Amino acid sequence: MTIKSLTPQFVESFPQKLEPGELYMAMEFATAAHLCACGCGNKVITPFSPTDWQMSFDGETVSLKPSIGNWTFKCRSHYWVRSGRIEWAGNMSQEAINAGRKRDAEAKARRQPSRPVGDVDRHSAPTQQPAEPTSLISRLKSWLGL
Repeated sequence: MTIKSLTPQFVESFPQKLEPGELYMAMEFATAAHLCACGCGNKVITPFSPTDWQMSFDGETVSLKPSIGNWTFKCRSHYWVRSGRIEWAGNMSQEAINAGRKRDAEAKARRQPSRPVGDVDRHSAPTQQPAEPTSLISRLKSWLGL
């Protein structure tokens, strides 16, 4: 069943089972998740960052940019999420996909300049996590297959 719209759900952690038509957003992790709009059932993960996806919330609906291109899925679906509605986009050639991936990688490299080995960013140092195996981080990693 093709999904026509996504309803925003702000959550602390992603549920084990995603529901069709729901866009789950875990702001602590700057990440959203939903089921592919084509209805294939694949989980779509969209990390928020200046070089990944941006999310806008108008108080009722959510928009994501850029488009969602599920090029690694069998369905290869491609769509925009605009004001909560799914707007289908055309297929892209593998050449165009590769060019987009290269452009994205270059943007990330410009945004995150390399540091000398051993140079530690104190602001991004990991925080101590509880040893409990069912922590939020552990569940998220498990859910993402990491």
